[in-house]
Amino acid sequence: MAEAAPAKELPKVGNRYIWLLVLAQFGVFMAFITPLAISLSIRVNALAPGHEEYLGYITGIGALVVMLTGPLLGVASDRTRTRLGRRRPFIIVGTLLGVISLLVMALAPSVVVLGLGWILAQLGWGQALGGLTNSQADRLPESQRGKVAGLGGFATQIAPVFGVVIAGGLSGNPLLLFLIPGVIGVISVLLFVIFVHEDDSRGLRFEDRLTVKTLLAKYVFNPRKFPDFSWNWLGRFLFYFGLTFNTTFTAFFFAARMGVSVDKVGGVIAAAGGIGVLATTIGAIGGGFLSDKVKRRKPFVVLSGAVMAVGMLTMAFSTAVPVLIAGSLIVSLGLGGFAAVDQALLLDVLPERETDAGRYMGIVGFAASIPQAVAPLIAPLFLAIGVAAGGKNYTLLFIVAAACVLLGGIVVLRVRSVR
Repeated sequence: MAEAAPAKELPKVGNRYIWLLVLAQFGVFMAFITPLAISLSIRVNALAPGHEEYLGYITGIGALVVMLTGPLLGVASDRTRTRLGRRRPFIIVGTLLGVISLLVMALAPSVVVLGLGWILAQLGWGQALGGLTNSQADRLPESQRGKVAGLGGFATQIAPVFGVVIAGGLSGNPLLLFLIPGVIGVISVLLFVIFVHEDDSRGLRFEDRLTVKTLLAKYVFNPRKFPDFSWNWLGRFLFYFGLTFNTTFTAFFFAARMGVSVDKVGGVIAAAGGIGVLATTIGAIGGGFLSDKVKRRKPFVVLSGAVMAVGMLTMAFSTAVPVLIAGSLIVSLGLGGFAAVDQALLLDVLPERETDAGRYMGIVGFAASIPQAVAPLIAPLFLAIGVAAGGKNYTLLFIVAAACVLLGGIVVLRVRSVR
């Protein structure tokens, strides 16, 4: 079935909007992803030594909560009527909740409380990021989507690198370990909220009333009506499954290959991430800008998935730190390209942009939150295959991750309305 008629072309946005948006995304990822990259691992290791599987349970449950609330909050954002507009209230409240979550995780006396803190982080920082993403859906014309997605992809990939560098020097101070990245996130988001204008939304009117029945209906959509959106969703789902396998246990994987404790790998992970900044820049900015210039998205997405798979396989079979870092570098190159160009592709095929952008972006969130909820829970099964008691089969886990990201790139070839 043919896609719905595209919305009218939006006017181009100015440089102030672009750079403040990129800075805000950088800040949110600094505050939000640093715990996932290293800080949560350090806290789990301190609270429950020898039980790294708890990290998977914590991140999985947090993602499950976001999966259940994402479309609800997206619909609420679409229908919010305030002087500040539809998106800014959610960005502000999400940021405040995110700061509270960092305090909870930093001061958590047990793994259970640490998990509750991560759930709050998912809801808070996730909602702030959702507001920024919905703003892009509202305002970006097709001719700027690749460029902005490239810059945003670059910012969101290097933010955890800076976060890990900070965390490496603060591993002995749980409070600063979480709060320093959080402060950077708050400042970055506030600059966007203060200096980026959003129209007053108090005059919005909607034809349908929001009841429990209609709200539940907004959690699903008809794939036959929007096939290109559906294929893009599936590609993202597979990609994030592989990415979650790869990233959730990175600290433990590096520690196992290096033969050191988890709290000693922050410097090496930071070094690998620092080297990967250049690769991420090439992948995200290069891929984003080129996809706008040549007016093609799919070849870049497929290539990025293949590059990531090669990097993950290199890491899986690495026996020395230089090879491990080389694999990480290749992963960074592919990740930057995929994050940027697939985001632009998503905005190209987003249904009902003018009225339900938040709703569909919430549904898109399922493509990341379901893998983030499920992958960490089933990863221990792969880790346990073919190893002695107490050992972890990281090689198998990274092979499965590579297969997932490769398929995630290939699936988007089924999209018809975008080249």
